[in-house]
Amino acid sequence: MNENINLRQMKINERGTTTAITAKGELGRRIRDMGLIRDTEVSIVGRAPLQDPVALRLNGFTLTLRNKEADYINVKINENRVIPQSADKSTVQTPPVKEFVNIALAGNPNSGKTTIFNLLTGSRQKVGNYPGVTVSKREGNLISNKAIFKIADLPGTYSLTPYSEEEIATRNHLINNRPDVVINVLDSNSLERNLYFTVQLLELGVPVVLALNMIDEVRKKGTHINTEKLSQVLGVPVVETIGRTGEGKTELIEETLNYAIKVKDGVEPLNISYGSDIDLALQEMEKIINDHQFLTESLPARWTAIKYLENDAHTISKGQGDEKTSHQLLDIVTRITEHCQKTLDTSPDEIIADYRYGFINSIINHGILHRDERANRIEFSDNIDKVLTHVIAGPLVMLGVLYGLFSITFQLGEYPMGWLESFFAILGDTATRIIPEGLLQSLVVSGIIDGVGGVLSFVPLILIMFFLIAFLEDSGYMARIAYILDRIMQLAGLHGASVMPFVVSGGIVGGCAVPGVMAARTLKSPKEKLATIVTAPFLTCGAKTPVVLLLSAAFFPENGASVMFMTVLLGWGVALAVARLLRSTLIKGESTPFVMELPPYRIPTLRGLLIHTWERVWQYIKKAGTVILAISILLWAMMTFPMLPAGQLLEFQAQRDAVTAQYGQTAGDEEILREQIKAINNSESSAALQYSIAGRIGTALESVSSYAGFDWKVNIALLGGIAAKEVIVATMGTAYSLGDVDPEEAEGLSSRLRNDPNWTWLTAISFLIFILLYSPCFVTVVAIAKESSWKWATFSVIFNTILAFGLAAGFYQMGSLVFFA
Repeated sequence: MNENINLRQMKINERGTTTAITAKGELGRRIRDMGLIRDTEVSIVGRAPLQDPVALRLNGFTLTLRNKEADYINVKINENRVIPQSADKSTVQTPPVKEFVNIALAGNPNSGKTTIFNLLTGSRQKVGNYPGVTVSKREGNLISNKAIFKIADLPGTYSLTPYSEEEIATRNHLINNRPDVVINVLDSNSLERNLYFTVQLLELGVPVVLALNMIDEVRKKGTHINTEKLSQVLGVPVVETIGRTGEGKTELIEETLNYAIKVKDGVEPLNISYGSDIDLALQEMEKIINDHQFLTESLPARWTAIKYLENDAHTISKGQGDEKTSHQLLDIVTRITEHCQKTLDTSPDEIIADYRYGFINSIINHGILHRDERANRIEFSDNIDKVLTHVIAGPLVMLGVLYGLFSITFQLGEYPMGWLESFFAILGDTATRIIPEGLLQSLVVSGIIDGVGGVLSFVPLILIMFFLIAFLEDSGYMARIAYILDRIMQLAGLHGASVMPFVVSGGIVGGCAVPGVMAARTLKSPKEKLATIVTAPFLTCGAKTPVVLLLSAAFFPENGASVMFMTVLLGWGVALAVARLLRSTLIKGESTPFVMELPPYRIPTLRGLLIHTWERVWQYIKKAGTVILAISILLWAMMTFPMLPAGQLLEFQAQRDAVTAQYGQTAGDEEILREQIKAINNSESSAALQYSIAGRIGTALESVSSYAGFDWKVNIALLGGIAAKEVIVATMGTAYSLGDVDPEEAEGLSSRLRNDPNWTWLTAISFLIFILLYSPCFVTVVAIAKESSWKWATFSVIFNTILAFGLAAGFYQMGSLVFFA
């Protein structure tokens, strides 16, 4: 059968060959960057549960497209062919000596690049941001007996024609920093697609060492990659690696060091023929560029010309400094574009992509890749996806995974959490005995130990959550969550890529809104990005988690995992509803295409999991030791000063003297005396707290907050939460500690809340709703301002708080009528 249809019409497991790619502009370029060009064999391996997007297999990897994007791809149905794969072994070299080598690790997303980075640098790494943008920058050092390597792990990219801020950061680093060597990490399973980026690196004229990663997976498929011949054809060192096990590490270090010495004077850029029409235009443009020294201080002339022909907005913008020369180049681009459209019905950037893949295929067919054509088996990942992305089983499994995450966290974290709580209780008791009664004792016990200890007690739970989340990310399942939920994101007016900012922010409990907001930079559409960063703080971040755990322990001790699960679902529901509202009113605009790779499932490395977990947990601990400590002390001061007037203090002392005179003389009344004295002390502490600055603010707000069931103590904690959500538990610990000044008989905060007459399960749920949705913490507000503007940051504070109070008060009032009428 040779039926011509579009990709959307293909059936699952049906195979075909692309005959035309009609997508234009950035969508067309991104599709080609991912390896989807004419005469590419493709097969449909699945559809998301809501039948959109579609997953297709090509060149050894899985790509996802929305149905409307699949309509741009025409295919000819053919008989099934086999697409298997495997490998060979590399050699060890003897490198010369070099004292310092500046290395950049670059490659496609999901190529195992960060695993190689962790393998090379271990714990000697740091995380920062690239200048001028919020893109994360990871750097580390490797010290061998012959050299010191400074290694930068660049954001993953499919092309040097940037599509996102991460890709811009990668290209800028390569151009501006000019590393001694670029270690280009390739997924050996998708050699053709990965070599597309390699070719662009070679055209840029940077020294490249190829690391063929995951070579063990290739070998298992019965495929052999001739690395020696690949090295000869490309003229660069090629090393087989397995980042997960460390195989190839020594060879990679030695080859990199050897090559850095060999090419210290630079390398010649790769020169590919793009056909007579394009080549003639490139020659003309190169002459103009060289004659006018146009961007030649950092870029090869031919590379600049190619970028102009590809309509690379970043390069064209950079060239505006020499408007006359840039205009000459654009005139040539216009002329050749019109010529290509008339004669070939295509554009220069499409021709360039076709010839690049033609060059790659000529290499592959040059005896580089030998596949066992007898192998006729479904890819392991495809087989798993038949269940995990199934229309019914997929969403059920996803919900089960999320619920399992919470259950494991609670069950494993219960004991170490209890140990830490006991430790801080003992520490508080010890401090009470050692430090004389007075302001210093109150500061240390109530302000510092109760405040910071209340937050640090949750470290075991946070650690377990982060470890499990890192496992889901590194295993490849997180990408499936984005694939499954893309259709839902579309209904909310968001892009499928918005799933990741949501997940990072707390879509799977334990995230943080700050990196979640920053993760939205991958969204191409400014309006989709804006809607994402404004709604991402609604999710259950790690800072809100202690509050959920606290109230679960107090009011729902047998259903902690269920409460956490429902909280997460509520966050998702509100975030998507508000996103739909904003995209229909204040942030109107068309949605952008969804093009994403589905990485194969892999077992994450323990080293990688531990590094990723520790980075997040350490950020949490640093917050407790710095920001939260400072805010706890500030709040303690606001809750302590001004102190009660002397007259009121004398009144409380007179009450104590009176009960002592009444019950102190009879031997059997000691217990009654203790209870009476305790009640007076608690009344005095409560009066002192209410008289303080914080108490006055909380009391002033009580006339409004009472509609949601919040008293003045709760209001104090909520005010602190605007600075940092972690402070809420710390502040409540301080507030309720000050209300019970007998440390020997002090109960846990959960018990205090459970026994407080102002608290019911209805109050707890109302409080959870408000905590989940109200104003983002101060650091998140700053992140929103950096990613958008202070206008939208202010909007998020005001709008989120009004929405949160409206929903919390509505729930509390309706619940009171139904359950407590």
